[in-house]
Amino acid sequence: MAVSMLPSQYTYIQQFLDYLNFEKRYSQHTVISYRTDLDQFYTFLSELCGDPDLKNVTSTQIRSWLALLKKEKTSSKTINRKLSTLKSFFKFLITQGVVSQTPVGAIVSPKINKRLPVFVEEKNTNTLFNHIAFGKDWKGKTERLILSLLYNTGMRLSELLKLTQDNVDIAYSQLKVTGKGNKERIIPISGQLLVQIQDYISGKIEIGGCARCLLVNEKGKALYPKNIYNTVKKYLALVTTIEKKSPHILRHSFATHLMNNGADLNAVKELLGHSSLASTQVYTHNTIEKLKDVHKKAHPKA
Repeated sequence: MAVSMLPSQYTYIQQFLDYLNFEKRYSQHTVISYRTDLDQFYTFLSELCGDPDLKNVTSTQIRSWLALLKKEKTSSKTINRKLSTLKSFFKFLITQGVVSQTPVGAIVSPKINKRLPVFVEEKNTNTLFNHIAFGKDWKGKTERLILSLLYNTGMRLSELLKLTQDNVDIAYSQLKVTGKGNKERIIPISGQLLVQIQDYISGKIEIGGCARCLLVNEKGKALYPKNIYNTVKKYLALVTTIEKKSPHILRHSFATHLMNNGADLNAVKELLGHSSLASTQVYTHNTIEKLKDVHKKAHPKA
């Protein structure tokens, strides 16, 4: 840990992180975020009252920490995440019989101003796939498939990196995707994308290297997140002026375009792998904004 703490305190936190890692099966990135939040909170407690016992943490101490974060210009979204970490941690301590009640229960989360998901316009995605020239070499083929998979399936970056050749179901034209918490879902794909994938897999025989991985570089090695980010940024810059150009923008575009073309909200939820419908409903706002724009431009009294 970042701060020297009592052996028992370290044990509590390490047990919690092991629980997230091995039982909840959270990603390594998520577990690191929890560890960072708990490190930061314990550092605050240590500066506040020496070598604190986590069993004696009070809601007043937690509010003081949140106030400090706010004073340091930490965003409400980040503060809410850190508060969520503490809620999960103390809930875990209750199940382990370490504490009888949580000091986080009465603390209200800061309000977050909801921002509409940024997405690429349909005309621009059409330009990307129909008019932008991709290289004829292996790098060009890989870049095109990266963009096609992200936009046509709405999968997350982490899900794309986990894809294997075994996840491609040729008979039923679908992909098996492993999402958050190792939850699997099935995503249908078009015949055109299926042909592209099959052609890519056939070409991999000449490349060699990682036979199980779906996407590989010119040396046959599995791709890294940076490879995906750079590819998306490179090509989106050719078709759109939106500020953020990340793989998640293509996920937003996938969902928004489905909603704009009349897709059922529950169906979009399943395709995205959301556990709650509330997470998917944010895309209905983009649809409403589009309707408002149409009304404003077309209605004589608007």
